[in-house]
Parts: sequence; C-alpha cells; structure tokens
Amino acid sequence: MNDCIFCKIINNEIPSEAVLNTDDFMVVKDIAPKAPIHLLILPKKHILSLAEIEEGDQLLTGKMLYITKKLASKFGLTERGFKIVINTGPDGGQLVPHLHFHFLGGKKMAELA
Repeated sequence: MNDCIFCKIINNEIPSEAVLNTDDFMVVKDIAPKAPIHLLILPKKHILSLAEIEEGDQLLTGKMLYITKKLASKFGLTERGFKIVINTGPDGGQLVPHLHFHFLGGKKMAELA
C-alpha cells in the first residue's frame, strides 16, 4: 500500500525505533506511548485488520503472538505482566488500516474487560 504509514515504516521510508526486525514482522516503539513500554508489532504483509486475515495468515499471526513472550522477557515483564491490544475497525478504535498489535507494559494496566 503506497499510503500506509506502517508499510512506509517497514520499508524504512519513515524513521522508527525498531526493537526487532524479522522476515515476517517488525517491532517498533510507539511514537505516542500509552505506557512506559509501548511497542507495535507490525506484520510486513499488508493486512487491513484482524477481520481481514485469511486462513493462510495463521502462521504469521501465531508468530506475532509468540513474539510477545520474547518481548516480555527482553523488557522484564514476564512475572508482572503486560497487555496486548488489537484494535479492529473504526468502532474498535483502529486508526491505521494495517493489522498491528500494541504491546504495553511497565506499569499496572487498566482493566478493559
């Protein structure tokens, strides 16, 4: 997608502070953090939202979830905990039409549900 801000970050057209970069996804620090640790897990494949994933995306989304364990360990959050947020669609609060996971931690997080 030519106008997707996350695709531009993934393609190094927009600077970001990368924490991890693999063949399948990139993890960057959020530019407007809502917690002391606020990362975005971005798949390199452009998928509009969680509602748009296909059967063939199961491995990719599984890897995205699995990496949260490694991020928790890297940032010392394994014991205290962390939050993963996936906003989907306009009513779900999704602002950028590119699937991404918010990884938040470093403080006690508010309960949502």
